[in-house]
Amino acid sequence: MAINQAVCSTFKQELLEGKHDFANGGDTFKIALYTNSANLDATTTVYNNTAETTNAGGTSAYTAGGQALAGQSVTGGSSATTAYVHWSTNPNWTSASFTARGALIYNTTTDGGSGTTNAVCVLNFGSDFTATNGTFTVQFPAAGTSTAILRLS
Repeated sequence: MAINQAVCSTFKQELLEGKHDFANGGDTFKIALYTNSANLDATTTVYNNTAETTNAGGTSAYTAGGQALAGQSVTGGSSATTAYVHWSTNPNWTSASFTARGALIYNTTTDGGSGTTNAVCVLNFGSDFTATNGTFTVQFPAAGTSTAILRLS
């Protein structure tokens, strides 16, 4: 099993078909966390809970499906050679007790494709990260044409 960071192949087609709306107030996207036993890569088409992280306790425990991403915006324009999506709020889980190796960002909006769990991209954290009754945060990179987590050039 492996988690290979990639933009999902089906997402590329669905984007051209107009099935994803990243504008502020557009579709709702979620991030789900996975253990090192997950098998995620460019061929991932939808969210699934196989090898998804589970929380050992806490009042803001991790639940299957992860959490909604907040503060999305799109930057680009006629003079830009790269357009990108940025979420201004880093997702976090407080009172967390779990380990995660990677994540899947997916679209949960009904018109977001063929269903409500269409995969967008896979993130590999590079190693296992663990929180023990603490806060687990996924720190997105700075918004920019060469740094944003999801960009087209």
